[in-house]
Amino acid sequence: MTDRISALLSAFGVLVGTSLLVLAVREYRSGASVLWIGAGAAILLGTVYTLVRDVRRLRAGASA
Repeated sequence: MTDRISALLSAFGVLVGTSLLVLAVREYRSGASVLWIGAGAAILLGTVYTLVRDVRRLRAGASA
């Protein structure tokens, strides 16, 4: 049960990370530093990695 909750929270994290990246691109277009895009991409990659790890844990538990 906790693995499912963790995967659900990770999926929500990917949604938030994507929103942050979109916000960073908008800020960059309005004149902000390119570091915003780098930070947004790093956050998104971290959340995607966490989601993949949680999904793999769920699949491994289902086959055992």
